[in-house]
Amino acid sequence: QVQLVESGGGLVQPGGSLRLSCAAASGFTLDYYSIAWFRQVPGKEREGVSCIVTSDDSPYYSDSEKGRFTISRGKPKNTVYLQMNSLKPEDTAGYYCATDPRLRDCSFDPYDYDYWGQGTQVSVDY
Repeated sequence: QVQLVESGGGLVQPGGSLRLSCAAASGFTLDYYSIAWFRQVPGKEREGVSCIVTSDDSPYYSDSEKGRFTISRGKPKNTVYLQMNSLKPEDTAGYYCATDPRLRDCSFDPYDYDYWGQGTQVSVDY
């Protein structure tokens, strides 16, 4: 059973930064899996934000996040970070990390993932 735990959300002013973390429960190694970040606002579908591939740690970003967000694996590993800069009010959402052992590449389709964290709320406002 894969257990993921997100942290790092909070309230930040527009233009500010946050770093989200996705950690694995003890005994589980994130290094072996592609990890994706999604976000969701009430009444809307989850949308892919960023993903890091297991094979070579290549990062992928949705178009609206390119240049503002950076995904990386921690050192020591077993944590995946999402550094979010130049935050905008429209970035306000619940942010979730996800993985699936069957997935070797990255996907922004939430239905490709079976394992999700509980989410961390990001609010961008004055």
